[in-house]
Amino acid sequence: MAIVTLKGNTINTLGELPAIGSKAPEFKLTKNDLSSVNFSDYLGTKVVLNIFPSVDTGTCAQSVRQFNEEAAELDNTMILCISKDLPFAQARFCGAEGIENVEMLSDFRDGSFGKAYQVEFTDGPLKSLLSRSVVVIDENGTVRHTEQVSETVDEPNYKAALEALMTS
Repeated sequence: MAIVTLKGNTINTLGELPAIGSKAPEFKLTKNDLSSVNFSDYLGTKVVLNIFPSVDTGTCAQSVRQFNEEAAELDNTMILCISKDLPFAQARFCGAEGIENVEMLSDFRDGSFGKAYQVEFTDGPLKSLLSRSVVVIDENGTVRHTEQVSETVDEPNYKAALEALMTS
């Protein structure tokens, strides 16, 4: 179990992010058109998993905007923004914000992503949502960088994630 905070109050997740150097766990998520996508669909591409509780909060929305801006300059890289928001809400947000360089994916159907990556909150006001985290995976499916943000309202370290992309 990992311990993080929400406005200073302790909350827990299922466990720890995958270890650096390990194979990234498989997942199945839902796209905005309600089709399914698997992690294996991204093999051969560098992947940044931008994981967060809900796109309808300021910090989560900012992380999508920031990664959208950065992604425009990255080769052979996909930024996957993952939450339990319904695909309709994700699509609405992207349309309103002009987000075009990231892929929004939802774990709303069965929560298997949150369990596989151990980022599901197990208690507190965000119970069952996903903890703010970033995972960088290379073209071969190997985890190269992880960050579980210790204070949920804080933004992730974008620079560290982007640097990990350059060295993978």
